Amino acid sequence: MKRLKQLVFTCFLVFLWALNTHAQINENSSLFHSLKQQDHLFFEKGFNQCDLEYLEDHITEDLKFYHDQSGFQDRSAFFENTEKYICSNLDKKPIRKLVENSLQVFPLYDNGKLYGAIQKGKHNFYIRESGKEDVWTSSAEFTHVWVLKREEWLLSEVLSYNHQDPSPEKNEK
Repeated sequence: MKRLKQLVFTCFLVFLWALNTHAQINENSSLFHSLKQQDHLFFEKGFNQCDLEYLEDHITEDLKFYHDQSGFQDRSAFFENTEKYICSNLDKKPIRKLVENSLQVFPLYDNGKLYGAIQKGKHNFYIRESGKEDVWTSSAEFTHVWVLKREEWLLSEVLSYNHQDPSPEKNEK
């Protein structure tokens, strides 16, 4: 039953995304810039720098994380996996970089009031070792649902999918 609920929720998010593909906001809008900044800070601090306190403060209590290779994670599993796989070896550290110009933002309204946004894009992952160039390890697409709580953006749902190894001819940063 739990898997069925997760599948229904995922289908709902995909449906929302498909429904709103024509409603992407202008890249010059304040909402787009705000969510682009949220994406940057969230991944730079929480993923690249392993600031787990920052990460904790910027996700909802009921975070849902869907990953095409490692399955569903709730908030607790998300933190456990982040500590174990992302932040356990700072000498050989996974790094995330947004693919330039891939970001899209779709506002979510309730009776005319902005309460959230869907953000989608592509990102590349690298391994960073001291004194060496970052090595590109994979690419993926993402869809995030951000909610506005107490005038602060919090990450609520994550879809991370279509993970691919980099092709040799595209192996550039």
